[in-house]
Amino acid sequence: MHVRYFDVIVVGAGAAGVMAAGVAASAGKNVLLCERMEKPQRKVRITGKGRCNLTNMRSETDFLAKIRSGADFFRPAFQAFDNRQTVRFFEEIGVPLTTERGERVFPASGRAWDIAEAHIRWTRQQGVRIECHSRVLGIQIRNGAVYSVLVEQQGGSREEIACERVILSTGGASYPATGSSGDGYRLAHRLGHSIEAIRPSLTPLETSEDIRSLCGLKLRNVETQLRIDSQPVASEFGEVEFFRDYLGGAVILRLSRQAVDALIEGHRVDLEIDLKPALTPEKLQARIEREIETLGAAATARTLAGKLLPSTLAVWGLHKAGIDPTLPLQRFSTRDQEKLIRQLKKFRFPVSDYRPFPEAIVTAGGIRTDQVDPQTLQSRLVRGLYFAGEVLDIDADTGGYNLQIAYSTGHLAGELKDR
Repeated sequence: MHVRYFDVIVVGAGAAGVMAAGVAASAGKNVLLCERMEKPQRKVRITGKGRCNLTNMRSETDFLAKIRSGADFFRPAFQAFDNRQTVRFFEEIGVPLTTERGERVFPASGRAWDIAEAHIRWTRQQGVRIECHSRVLGIQIRNGAVYSVLVEQQGGSREEIACERVILSTGGASYPATGSSGDGYRLAHRLGHSIEAIRPSLTPLETSEDIRSLCGLKLRNVETQLRIDSQPVASEFGEVEFFRDYLGGAVILRLSRQAVDALIEGHRVDLEIDLKPALTPEKLQARIEREIETLGAAATARTLAGKLLPSTLAVWGLHKAGIDPTLPLQRFSTRDQEKLIRQLKKFRFPVSDYRPFPEAIVTAGGIRTDQVDPQTLQSRLVRGLYFAGEVLDIDADTGGYNLQIAYSTGHLAGELKDR
């Protein structure tokens, strides 16, 4: 029976895998890229709400500060292929880019599809063979080194394909509909690798408050504080979105990593939203007094709240503050003002749970980085086995950082360095 042979087999055709395969092939290697889904880069095509925030142009120090886990391990990969090299790479393969607020980089077309298609086209031009509907079931080892992979093709037929190197870039467990089903963890674990517990990161947070009436509300330019066991641990400024029973938006996603870990450990978790971060309580009181004077004594607390809050939040906020919305302003006491100010500065939402992997942008946890050489991304346990992307225990904030991790680690793994 004829056994196919490739110098390198890359498992998973996401951002990291496509980069790794192309880099390896550009150095003259015969490369097979196996993708279990019907097309490569499904997750890239939907990232950034379909716009693809592919990197962030912050300095190395500021960039690495945004990495929640594995920053020191990631540093050599970033230094070998950083954000500026990523921008240059995509512009050279025909994708004009633009930099927006927060140093976030997008394709000028606003289409994530353009990034995915250009990257795949470049990889094919390097000579990579891409086979979709090909799920790698196992990696075979002989004398401590990679020997072959077992692949299941569409229809259920299986094939053993010989190789000298394997690059595992299967992604995490988030967005499983795009092919990130956790296969990489199982494959690595069978070869002796330890897996740091995986959990959703950059994910919305559920609340025990009844917020159904607030569904669809978006708050902009608010300060949100994460409190664990009543102690403030982190805060973020920006946008918060309300859904039927959970909160999302960029601010919540950035706070979610710490919130998820605290919930898993059994701690009490709360979110406190300051709707008027630019105003001190004293300035807010002056503003309320001006509004009362302008509205007149016959107006109600509901009318006053409507001047200070989005309409969908006004009555809800008054009830939370313990104020009757029909209360005439002529009876709106100093105590009522204090209660309203306190509510405006501290809208509290107990966090009861987090949204699952299908709704998380990235996965926290993964293959333990102490079992991988950071200078090459080769396994310390198996010769010829390399790792790239989200399958590793590296994750970062939202804002282009996680895709850059994929491109940097993919590029370094694709160089197939030995030490």
